[in-house]
Amino acid sequence: MRKYILRAAGFLSIAVCLTITGWKAAKKKEPIIKSRIIKHRSIAGLDSIYIKHVNDLYNATHLKEAGLNFPVFEKALTGFYNLKKSGQLSDKSILTIADFDQSSTSKRFYIIDLDKKEILLNTWVAHGERSGGNEAKYFSNNNNSFSSSLGFYVTGEIYKGIHGKSLKLDGVDEGFNNNARNRSIVVHGASYVSRETINALGRLGRSQGCPAVAPEVANKVIATIEDKTVLFINKSAETYQSKYLDETLAANFALDTANHAMD
Repeated sequence: MRKYILRAAGFLSIAVCLTITGWKAAKKKEPIIKSRIIKHRSIAGLDSIYIKHVNDLYNATHLKEAGLNFPVFEKALTGFYNLKKSGQLSDKSILTIADFDQSSTSKRFYIIDLDKKEILLNTWVAHGERSGGNEAKYFSNNNNSFSSSLGFYVTGEIYKGIHGKSLKLDGVDEGFNNNARNRSIVVHGASYVSRETINALGRLGRSQGCPAVAPEVANKVIATIEDKTVLFINKSAETYQSKYLDETLAANFALDTANHAMD
């Protein structure tokens, strides 16, 4: 009988210990859940502030009137901030966008000064001959594809080639445009980028994959965007991914930069 009593007492002690341990463990989890909720709200708030910042800049620069849609600018600006944060850009505040959502007959090439909040140049730009006719629909990162490549580029060095003064580009999106330098994808002037060509063909002429511009603006374009600035080639309908499209990282960098400017 005494053995049974001792056993019962032992089981009761174990049960009490397990109950107390479980209660303590449950109590420890509570602040972790709370901290996650707080962090989530903080990120949501940061994103809201960032969207407002992008929208204010979009409106101040009058990009809607120039034909550039807000989501395209939002992507391009996010990439600009993340590339700036990663140390790949110069101190210039220049952002260039080639928006291939628009047809080749539209002035779909935008050079924007983000500090001055103004469009420095809005002009035509050609896409690759195998990307499509008036509209760019097909894209490739492959050699000899004669197609345009989507994504973020950092402008490289100026050189003189068969098209005269030209600007080398380095694609920074793996799998989408990182083969640009090997493919000799550059910014250059081309006579087929003109009103005359549009009148004759109903579209611009096409390149071998380069974002070619009109000869009369080529030198200005190159001088403005050279020296490690961003060029973003967009096509919204395509499945395109980039590590530089992280809006939370971009928001943190943009707000930190704004705070330092106010100090």
